[in-house]
Amino acid sequence: MADKNDEKVVTTSIPSTPTNEYQTTNTAELEKRVMRKIDFWLVGFYSVVYIFRVIDSSNYSNAAIINLENGTGIKQELGFSPAEWSWTQSIFSYSYLFFEPTNTILLKSFKPSRWMFLLILSWGICACAAGAAQNFSGMMCVRFAIGLAEAGFYPAVLYHMAFWYKPSEMRWRIALFYSLGQVSGALSGLLAYAISFMDGAGGLSGWRWLFILEGLPAILLSVVALFGLPDYPETARMLTEEEREFLKGRLSEASPSGKDKSWDWAGFKALLKSPTLYTFSIYWIGHGIGGFGVNYALPTVIYELGFTTTALSQLMNIPPYVACFFFLNILGYLLHKGWIRPWTTAVAIESTTIICYIILITVKNSVVKYLALVVATACAGSAYPVIWPERIRALEGTVAVGIGIGYTNALAQFSGIAGPHIYSTVFGPTYHVSYVICLCFLCAAISGVLSSWWLVWRKDRKNESVGERDAP
Repeated sequence: MADKNDEKVVTTSIPSTPTNEYQTTNTAELEKRVMRKIDFWLVGFYSVVYIFRVIDSSNYSNAAIINLENGTGIKQELGFSPAEWSWTQSIFSYSYLFFEPTNTILLKSFKPSRWMFLLILSWGICACAAGAAQNFSGMMCVRFAIGLAEAGFYPAVLYHMAFWYKPSEMRWRIALFYSLGQVSGALSGLLAYAISFMDGAGGLSGWRWLFILEGLPAILLSVVALFGLPDYPETARMLTEEEREFLKGRLSEASPSGKDKSWDWAGFKALLKSPTLYTFSIYWIGHGIGGFGVNYALPTVIYELGFTTTALSQLMNIPPYVACFFFLNILGYLLHKGWIRPWTTAVAIESTTIICYIILITVKNSVVKYLALVVATACAGSAYPVIWPERIRALEGTVAVGIGIGYTNALAQFSGIAGPHIYSTVFGPTYHVSYVICLCFLCAAISGVLSSWWLVWRKDRKNESVGERDAP
């Protein structure tokens, strides 16, 4: 009798290990299949859209020197003074600053596919309309409208990702998404160079063709967003019922949810009371002005180094953004593998940028200064993506995440408000005053990221202590 019972036990226990292995393998394959579908839209499609968004906005600085020798440049045709040119650049960032936080939270009321359709279609139409501007007031209106339309895109992408990914899964995805946007900075220079040869075609100046041709792709992509972009895990048509069930409970309770349409005043008040809101603000503003400011005048700064023509300056605008693409993807891979940490990487990036600006102030050789600009631009474009997952992780709840992302990214727009004025041509060709001002803001950025690091570390320790105390 005993032998038979033992035999029974042995018989029933044999298939347990293969079954567990099968379940583990099946779950891994399911996860891989689901994440591939999500990545296609939330990383792939958004990256394509982001490339054209950056081209639409960044090519305004390329327009400053396109066909300058022919007498058909934008400043000459529209009669812009240096101050008026700076204002047409910065007005774009004012609309960003005011509307970015509110645009993001509107995703609680609108489905992402519909909201993205409106945003992308609007900026495509407005970008084309910039080619029809006839004077300073007309360009100011169009530039403000473009900023208003584009304001919600980048933070809305991060917010939308938070519905689908864990913070640890967002690091390399944000890095890849953002790095492709930096490549568009290189493409914008290449396109500006090519379109400059269309000067006079159809009776239009080259800079008008530049705006018209680069606004059209956004209009087409808006239709794709409306009919193809998945909204939330629980409603995505691209997923099977099994895949939807798999995604349930995968994220933490603090993550935003597509089902949560209510306004959480408690979450909003907690956001305002959080000290990280203010330390991250210091970092975003400091890096935005100190690191990103030069981007709004990069073609002109490179041109005034004195060793190239305006047409070739468009081509020399490419290496800084290509360097940023490779640098950011390398950082994203290393972060994903856990070989480097976001906080130490952010501090290292700011320190390297400071060294580059010191070189720009003290060295006279044009080639060395150009190389410093390449490194500084690569670092400037890499800092925010590195720290974004930590910023999102410090937010809790749908309202806090939505407003926190929009508000934080809006602060980066101070670079567009201050940058064109800091890098006004009155400070050229050396731009020593501009670089000194940026150095001061970069020092503030380092203090902001170090303070945020300490506050997040303290919060993590506190949560660990509570978890250990509540554990049975």
